Amino acid sequence: MDARDADLKKELDATLQTRRELGEEYESALVDSFLEKVDQRIDGAVERRVRRQFAEQQMTAARDSRSPGPTDSFGERFGFGIVSLVLAVPLSAIGGGVANLPGMLVAWAGIVGVNVVQVARTNPGLFGRRRRADRDDAWED
Repeated sequence: MDARDADLKKELDATLQTRRELGEEYESALVDSFLEKVDQRIDGAVERRVRRQFAEQQMTAARDSRSPGPTDSFGERFGFGIVSLVLAVPLSAIGGGVANLPGMLVAWAGIVGVNVVQVARTNPGLFGRRRRADRDDAWED
């Protein structure tokens, strides 16, 4: 039993004591008064619950409307760059050995293409693909 229940129990005891003192002719007025207090408590509890749920919905909507940040950590990006450079050496040698300068250019174009795709994936909106709503929201701040 919490404090609110204890207060309500005290109110009920007081109402019953008053009924004993005043008699049965005041019974309906005492019951109505007690029920009004119960209604006020219920209304207060419902109002608090509705406010809490509304605040939670607003927080959820605010979190969902934020633009996502980079999806990878620094370590993942750094590792991807190192792997790209390590693989660039043999790919350049193979491309240059097989087709001379055009072969090396094709190998490097592939390496650059893979890295551009990785940057576009981890930084959405970097290459001008932002949604219109994102641009409009920037002016409202």
